[in-house]
Amino acid sequence: MRNATLRQLRVFEAAARHLSLTRAAGELHLTAPAVSIQVKQLEGHAGAALFERVGRHLRLTQEGEEVLAHARGILGHIRGAEEAITEIGSLGRGLLDVAVINAGDHFFPWIVAAFRREHPGIRVRIAVRNRDELLARLTACETDLAVISQPPAEAGYAATAFAPHPHVIAAAPGHPLAGRRRIPLARIAAEPILTREQGSSTRLAMDQAFAEAGLVPRIEMEIPANETIKQAAAAGLGVGFLSAHALRQELALGSLVILDVEGFPVMRQWYVVHRQDRRLPRIAQAFERFVIDNGARLIGRDAVKPRRRR
Repeated sequence: MRNATLRQLRVFEAAARHLSLTRAAGELHLTAPAVSIQVKQLEGHAGAALFERVGRHLRLTQEGEEVLAHARGILGHIRGAEEAITEIGSLGRGLLDVAVINAGDHFFPWIVAAFRREHPGIRVRIAVRNRDELLARLTACETDLAVISQPPAEAGYAATAFAPHPHVIAAAPGHPLAGRRRIPLARIAAEPILTREQGSSTRLAMDQAFAEAGLVPRIEMEIPANETIKQAAAAGLGVGFLSAHALRQELALGSLVILDVEGFPVMRQWYVVHRQDRRLPRIAQAFERFVIDNGARLIGRDAVKPRRRR
């Protein structure tokens, strides 16, 4: 496969990660036909089909799996070389490439801002995705560090806890359960529940909480955005299982309240994660240490107390 280009490898890796030419095109700011052409050219160099269609779905062939492993290794080494070149000089320059789950996007910019006050010359690139997508970015060497709420069970990752992460049940102030004390979780399970999609840390925490209680929640809506869940809860469409860190503004404005549910808040931890087999750039090493040392203080204490009737 002598004639394969880096562009073809990058396009193929994105298509393989998404198993969708359309989603790969959106990520790479290309058209779907342009992605298809690059993949076909790479298949021509390989002398084998790299994808096959099963119904309407795309999946990798055995040859595709092998090419993907090599492509990711090549792209990872190139990215490491680019970062090393960028780093030459001092820690005051360079690119910090980090990712955070959706539940952390309310506080994470404040951590980055505090770090940049110490290193004002750096550039920062932040990706906000769900947990599974963040781990995929780490695997593909597309980001240096990820901040997530559920540490990966798979081998090959280094995860360090740096702050507590409470999850709560939020509802509109006029909800019939607002203000009640010690609501049984079984009562919440019978309510229409607004929740994140499969693959998110928030959804994983919710599924674990109900499973541990032997309950099956009545899921009314799966919504891949915390903001939409909050608006839906405020509109009275159900109760939302959410990170307390995502509710600061709504609690202050009074558009949402936290229900007093037995066993809540559900406590998890915030983790900063990176691949064990990859040498972190110096700027990423410095940021990881900064988050571990200062993250809990910068996140601050969230108001997670439920509203109670007087």
